[in-house]
Amino acid sequence: MAKTPAPSDNDASTPTVGKGRPTPTRAEREAANRRPLVANTKEARRRAKADLRARQDRARLGQANGEEKFLQPRDRGPQRRWVRDFTDSRWHLGELLMPALIVILVATMFLPYAFQFYGMVGLWVFVLFTVGDMFILSRSVKKRAGEKFGEDKREKGLGWYAAMRSMQMRFMRLPKPQVRVGGAPK
Repeated sequence: MAKTPAPSDNDASTPTVGKGRPTPTRAEREAANRRPLVANTKEARRRAKADLRARQDRARLGQANGEEKFLQPRDRGPQRRWVRDFTDSRWHLGELLMPALIVILVATMFLPYAFQFYGMVGLWVFVLFTVGDMFILSRSVKKRAGEKFGEDKREKGLGWYAAMRSMQMRFMRLPKPQVRVGGAPK
């Protein structure tokens, strides 16, 4: 049987220098790790609260401006951005639904019964027109998204996403509208 030669002491590939200090004992390591989990000084708590507030403000501002990394998962992606721009580029009846509900609710409390009846009928007619507007928007978003991104690559739920966004008053939408009314989606 052949024997392998013993390694020579002058081999350049083996490091001869250690880490330069002794290995700490377990007690030394545990003592080094022993510290309060929550900072107990007022200054540390104040600093932590200020850092948290700054991060939250940055995230809120980023989400409002439509920065992708700050958006909720339901709002992320190029198709959702296009749907937001498409929806924001025109007026919808849903934007007026909440103010109409409030006006009619207040009016029915003070007006005679005949006006209350006609107000409620008018409200239901307005709601039906709003639902129709949402349906038409949903269908057109699905059709145009299929043309733009390809039918097989179109995400599910784009029509519902557009319909729900059209129900919100423009100044309350989040992410904020990036396109003016009458503008073209990117």
